[in-house]
Amino acid sequence: MANRGEDREEPGHAASRLTGRRVAGTRAASASPAEVTLEGGLVVMVKRGDAPGAVRAEVAGLRWLGESGAVRVPEVFGHDESWMVTERVPTGPPDGEAALRFGRALAALHAAGAPAFGAPPPGGPEDAYIGLAPMRNAPGADWPTWYAEHRVLPYARRAVDAGTVRPGQAAVIERVCERLADLAGPAEPPARLHGDLWNGNVLWGTDGEVRLIDPAAHGGHRETDLAMLRLFGCPHLDRVLAGYQEAAPLADGWQRRVGLHQLFPLLVHTVLFGGGYGEQALTAARDALAG
Repeated sequence: MANRGEDREEPGHAASRLTGRRVAGTRAASASPAEVTLEGGLVVMVKRGDAPGAVRAEVAGLRWLGESGAVRVPEVFGHDESWMVTERVPTGPPDGEAALRFGRALAALHAAGAPAFGAPPPGGPEDAYIGLAPMRNAPGADWPTWYAEHRVLPYARRAVDAGTVRPGQAAVIERVCERLADLAGPAEPPARLHGDLWNGNVLWGTDGEVRLIDPAAHGGHRETDLAMLRLFGCPHLDRVLAGYQEAAPLADGWQRRVGLHQLFPLLVHTVLFGGGYGEQALTAARDALAG
């Protein structure tokens, strides 16, 4: 938990304190992340954690993804419980060839594996986050049971409590959970997931390489990351999927399971933002049952 002094700390001060380098300039100082230029011209991104444990979870996730040797992530220059300082990635327009390489890299990341479904990254807390929503990384033995108990049902209950999903509507989601063993497709080993892989967390570098940021990393089903990319739109998704299928073909019927894997992020958005996300979650649940 940050103390009051840390609450008032500016991004530039945090960057200097955590890197040991003087600040030459700050851009968007009131934003998070803020862009800070350090002495010598190094430009970094300075991000404040939104909740206790959030920075530790994000740093552990970035390191776990990077240690796979499969995908690239921004370098972490320093962090504490409240702030993290990372490499700034110059970005450009998405590129089809980069998308193809990204698909292959994502397949390799997933193949790097995890100790269990729901396993947190080494050094990461069990009580983590997906965006601003709490996300508990409690290990489970099989994906259908774990996905129902630790991803779908907790958020369905919160949505009912918040009034964004009616109890009668939640019954559709509960039926999906009851049938998950039949709907989930062939059993797969735990994959090393980014966990919050929407397009905003995919940086298309000017060097032609993709970097991943803001992970909610954990052990899960590899189709979940791919479904997340489709949910909120990803440039050249067809090329990403082509690269992925070339490296690690997906099990038959994966297209029919997209809605099943989108159910969790849609429920998270229902809890955080309400609006039409509840209806989208119900549509995904009905599509999964119709599978």
